Amino acid sequence: MSTGNGADSAPAPAAHDSTSAPTKTNMFSSLKVRNYRLFFTGQVISNTGTWMQRIAQDWLVLSLTGSSAAVGITTALQFLPMLLFGLYGGVLVDRLPKRPVLLFTQCAMGLTGLALAGLTLSGHVQVWHVYLTAFALGLVTVVDNPARQSFVSEMVGPGQLQNAVSLNSANFQSARLIGPAVAGLLITGVGTGWAFLLNGLSFAAPIAGLLLMRARELHQIERAPRGKGQLREGLRYVAGRPELVWPIVLIGFIGTFGFNFPVWLSAFADDVFQAGAGTYSMFNTVLAVGSLAGALLAARRGTSRLRLLVMAALSFGVLEVVAAMAPSLWIFSGLLVLIGMVSLTVNVTANSSVQMATDPAMRGRVMSLFMMVFTGGTPLGAPLVGWVTDTYGARVGFAAGGIVSAAAAVAVGLILARLGGLRLSVGWHRGHPHVRFVPREREQLAAAA
Repeated sequence: MSTGNGADSAPAPAAHDSTSAPTKTNMFSSLKVRNYRLFFTGQVISNTGTWMQRIAQDWLVLSLTGSSAAVGITTALQFLPMLLFGLYGGVLVDRLPKRPVLLFTQCAMGLTGLALAGLTLSGHVQVWHVYLTAFALGLVTVVDNPARQSFVSEMVGPGQLQNAVSLNSANFQSARLIGPAVAGLLITGVGTGWAFLLNGLSFAAPIAGLLLMRARELHQIERAPRGKGQLREGLRYVAGRPELVWPIVLIGFIGTFGFNFPVWLSAFADDVFQAGAGTYSMFNTVLAVGSLAGALLAARRGTSRLRLLVMAALSFGVLEVVAAMAPSLWIFSGLLVLIGMVSLTVNVTANSSVQMATDPAMRGRVMSLFMMVFTGGTPLGAPLVGWVTDTYGARVGFAAGGIVSAAAAVAVGLILARLGGLRLSVGWHRGHPHVRFVPREREQLAAAA
């Protein structure tokens, strides 16, 4: 890993693999760090509230409009600021101390939940109110996302970074198990407004955790000085490193076309299986079961390999196509568990491999680009996917997202293999087809023999 600040401060490692062979580690080793424990605990609570709001928000928009495209527009507005301003958020994060930034963003995100709760509980909510609060939340996320991503290394240090990134994902998916279930009960029992209220109040937990941290125990990272050209410097830094460029490209395609679950799952619950909010919540819960399993498995891996990222992305796309054709609700739910598992493998592997291959002084800008591409593609993909789903049905919309994801995985895998001096080898082994990448030199030696 480079220790300089410039775009050419270190040679790029082999393009086909970002690290050495994977090793196993203690699944919860980073929780031994007190500051990270406080952060982790606060995030469990606020993430639960966030998932409650997501489910309530999607169902409220569907109830007000009856349109999957409107759900897609809401999702797009929430992620549009990341697409427009994400790189500038990364520049700010590299310049500013992370903990005060996070205190501000967590307060602001809590206020958006309380505002939507007031409108809904008073009976005055309209769909444009939801659009507006989604956009406001997206503006805060422009700074919050890269700040949270890069603050992890300040809490745990480089030795625990892979484990902490994986546990962050496990944290998010644990909340995903609880939040949709609670949201379903609240929506059917007392209404969506109470889910928004509890989400707003849940941000008190991460705020308290940040205030209780011991600043002297944080790993000091040199902040980038204020200056011109820092945005261009970050882009040049990434452009010169294949081990950063291609994972970001792949995660961009998957985030834009493959992760539109609010559109698809609400449509499957409402149109395909003729069920209600409870079934939509259940779909999100079973998706989270697989996601949590994938995150915990990732926490046991000491390193991230790009070949794992490509294979997981390909499996993700194929599973979405298969799930789109599921004949029953229970088969569909079972496939969602597998989709959740491989989707988190994609997310964690891409995130940790990019972070560990990045100079700490550039991490805010690189991670803002990562998040801009991953979540910022949603404003482009969600309305399109919503239109396809409304026009041709939920099954076609879901399958289309899977096809694009699988095609992107194949293309990026071939590019990385070529850059890494590998070649695709197809043959038979013990009566079964065997597909793998082998070094070009090995095939040349075999031909010569």
